[in-house]
Amino acid sequence: MAVNQVHDPRAATRRFFAVVAIAFPLIILAGFARTYYLKPIFDAPPVSSLLVHLHGFLMTLWIALFATQVFLISSRRVKVHQKLGIAGVALGVLIIPVGLFTAVAAAKYGSPSTPPGFPPLAFMAVPFFDIVVFAMLLAGVVYYRKQPANHKRLVLLTVLNFLPPALGRIPLAPVQTLGPLFFFGLPDLIAIIFLVVDTWKSGKLNKVYLAGTLLLIVSHPLRIIISGTDAWMGFAAWITG
Repeated sequence: MAVNQVHDPRAATRRFFAVVAIAFPLIILAGFARTYYLKPIFDAPPVSSLLVHLHGFLMTLWIALFATQVFLISSRRVKVHQKLGIAGVALGVLIIPVGLFTAVAAAKYGSPSTPPGFPPLAFMAVPFFDIVVFAMLLAGVVYYRKQPANHKRLVLLTVLNFLPPALGRIPLAPVQTLGPLFFFGLPDLIAIIFLVVDTWKSGKLNKVYLAGTLLLIVSHPLRIIISGTDAWMGFAAWITG
């Protein structure tokens, strides 16, 4: 019995998700503590609008939902997990327009999150495509809701997709020096490591997760490339106007 548990790929996957469920909120807190969650302690400028508060509230709910869903699965409370998943879909659908409006407002009115020397309209490509990629992954999460292996792996990718904004805000010199290489590269590396280990443990490649991983990885340099094009700048000027 003990030997079977050791070699059970599902047990290894559950442990990995448990680690992510703990690490994800901690990384988000580390990144947004100064400017959002613990803002009064750091005497940071006030949050610019109610829209930003709404966006922050919805994203916090998504973080809490992910951790809760992992706990429910690990404790074998599958029916509760499924019922809560319906609310999760509604939350995900709400995150999309609010996230897009927040990105547009930040580009139009300015935001502390825009890196120095980076034109706001060009930088809008980064949060804009965060939401676009999330929407595509969420569609997959819903479509594969009755296929747990595909469903939970796509949920994992939604988490990795939302890590860069927090990673880029962690106030450590090495992090700031590496820039996109770190805050885009680390989630990509985690996705690849899980893909390799998951394939090795289960003895088969999950093609849905592979497709989602490629989408995530390709989207990171692509949004930076697109941000400097005339087509994007024209679109950004139109949508903010």
